[in-house]
Order: sequence, then C-alpha cells, then structure tokens
Amino acid sequence: MSNKKLQPALILLFGLFIGLSACDTNAVYKSIEDLDDGKWFIKTVPTFDFEIKDFNASYNIYYYVRNSRDYPYYNLYLTHYLTDSKGKKLSVVLDQVDLFDPKTGKPLGSGLGDIYDHKILVMKDYHFPANGKYKMQLKQYMRQDPLPNILSIGVAIEKKSEN
Repeated sequence: MSNKKLQPALILLFGLFIGLSACDTNAVYKSIEDLDDGKWFIKTVPTFDFEIKDFNASYNIYYYVRNSRDYPYYNLYLTHYLTDSKGKKLSVVLDQVDLFDPKTGKPLGSGLGDIYDHKILVMKDYHFPANGKYKMQLKQYMRQDPLPNILSIGVAIEKKSEN
C-alpha cells in the first residue's frame, strides 16, 4: 500500500482517537480496579483517593462495574464510604445496583460478548465541603464470599458543567 493511500486512514484513526479521548472532559477523577479472578471477597475493599480543587462546583459521582453474564444475581448491593483527608465520614450509603433486568434477566449496561460495563450515577450534584483530598471505599454486601463474576469496580468524579 502506498503512503498516499495510508495517510487518510491514519488521519481518520488519529481523529477518532482524539474524539474518543475528549469524551470525559468533565472527569476530575476516574479509576477502575480489576478483581483477581473475577471474585470480590468481602475483605477486599477497593479504595479510591482523589483531590477536589474546586469545592464551589457540584459533582456527579459514579460507580463503574464490570461483570460477566454468569453473575448469579440481577443486582449488586454495595456500600460506599466517602471520607475527607482527616478521616471524617461524609457519606456512608448502601446502594442497590441493577446489573440485569429483574423481570427479563436481560443484561443491562453496554456489553461485548458476555462482559458488561455499567456506569451508575450514585451521587448527583454533590458539593464537597472544601478543596482537598478525599477517599471513597467500596464494599460488597451480597453475603456471598467471594462474590463471583464481578471483574472490576471503579469510581468516577465528574464536575458538572456550568451551562
């Protein structure tokens, strides 16, 4: 293939890459932790440390969950613990997250093959009390130890745009 034919393809690929990387422009933090062998043990408490630089803004906080089709339940109970840099608890909430439609069993989220990704809004328009460092920990509360077929868990903090 000549360089002249390859050049438009490279430009298109580069443009696609730039376009996709611009999707999370409001994200101030995003981290996803893979779970060994797709098993989430009760003692495994993923911890996400982040910094807020504009406490006057409002933020949306999301969970990221990746599961396989073989996950044995339609939902996932997990508790988040949001603390400030001094260890003061700002939020402790038990959340129920639906991974499959409870009536039909159809997987929710976006999927490729038998793997599904979920981005779940859990705190809308949250205002942090001050600039500084924060920590969010996630603990599974499904009473099965280990919980199978949860491949990864994560958190995203997105600053709300001022439109």
